[in-house]
Amino acid sequence: MTTQANLVDLATKAYIYGFPFIFNTQQIERYVTEGIGATTQVPFNNFTHAPHLAEPADKFVSVNNDTIYSNAPIDVSAGPVILSVPDTNGRYYVLQFVDAWSNNFAYVGKRATGTSAGKFFLTPPNWSGDVPEGMTQIKFPTNIGIIIGRFACDGEADLPAVKKLQTQLTITPLNKDKEVNGFTKYNKSLEKELAFFEQLRVYMEAFPPADRDLAKQESFAPIGLMDKGDSPYSNPSEELKNALLEGAKAGLAQIKQATTNFKSENGWGLTQHLFDYNADFFEIGTKQSEDWVITDREEAYIIRAVSAITALWGNHGYEAIYLMTWTDTDGNALNGNNKYKLELNPIPPVDSFWSITMYNLPEYYLCENPINRYSIGDRTPGIEYNEDGGITIVVSKEEPTDPKERANWLPAPDAEFRPMFRLYNPQKPLVDGSYHFPGFEKQ
Repeated sequence: MTTQANLVDLATKAYIYGFPFIFNTQQIERYVTEGIGATTQVPFNNFTHAPHLAEPADKFVSVNNDTIYSNAPIDVSAGPVILSVPDTNGRYYVLQFVDAWSNNFAYVGKRATGTSAGKFFLTPPNWSGDVPEGMTQIKFPTNIGIIIGRFACDGEADLPAVKKLQTQLTITPLNKDKEVNGFTKYNKSLEKELAFFEQLRVYMEAFPPADRDLAKQESFAPIGLMDKGDSPYSNPSEELKNALLEGAKAGLAQIKQATTNFKSENGWGLTQHLFDYNADFFEIGTKQSEDWVITDREEAYIIRAVSAITALWGNHGYEAIYLMTWTDTDGNALNGNNKYKLELNPIPPVDSFWSITMYNLPEYYLCENPINRYSIGDRTPGIEYNEDGGITIVVSKEEPTDPKERANWLPAPDAEFRPMFRLYNPQKPLVDGSYHFPGFEKQ
């Protein structure tokens, strides 16, 4: 017998399991219906290019301010598509492949495939056939996914060179006359929480997960998620409705709580393995090793949800590391009304570049400031090094009067904030823990 408590527990687990899947597909759908920030609306199997580095007007969770985005919503339901990439002549770039379930399953770019021109053959799940000569096959785990492209850009003067590379990114469907399926329709008029579970029910059928997750999905049958045909949520019993509402609330609370559960160092959450929840789909550029795979599925589900709510579409740690902090070295919440210093000595060892970006709370959006500086790093014009080779970064709402502090100033909002450390192509010490991250010291 399934009790009310059992139903609530199942709904809570289903919310955690389904949150990144639904949040991810909703963001992909935004691209084909309205666009996101500076990247405009675009049909499936086309790139949309940001014309500039991200700004506060670009409302996307933890958007990066280091690279220019070139993103492409992908639908391979009509058959394979061909991706062509340009020769970037050594410039850092990465094309990150994300399936409907938010798995990072392939990489093309400087680290993974080099910077020469190339062609890649993107195929649907369970496709069989001949891969054209000179092309590399990339198997999509789900019919729908997205390519997140990032080109390193050193400011306004570098934009023309990046834009030229953007125009050379192309996607060509093999079956040009065949329409793609797109997203399956579901009843969006339901109450918010019920619409979530309805979308999850419909999308689980449309975009099957890894085989190992099928049993997990079957466990949700008592709350209607395995029902076929008519929605069980259009006119649910009070018992089911209350369980779903309570489960959604509890699930979201657990996800938010888990965002602060990471092992930390001087306030920084050590999230080098935040995107290791994919245990099944490994195409070019990925690492299928125990160091980079969370094999405990229950742990993977909550980590996957945390990654979605805090840093959707982040790369694996071997491509880029993302560290987040909410507190100073005394454990107090970071707030722009205070002044902080961050002493980087030695400088983090990377093969490409590093930065620290400022975000507000609770949305994790970029923050308006008087000098339009949203991040600071080793490529920031005018940044000043110390005599010992280190860098002292100053963070505050108020603009420093000292010239050196002003050069190394990362403006903060007039409220609590959360910065993010990004380290592109990190070297071994950043991954194995032998490099130690300093914290923000309140002055």
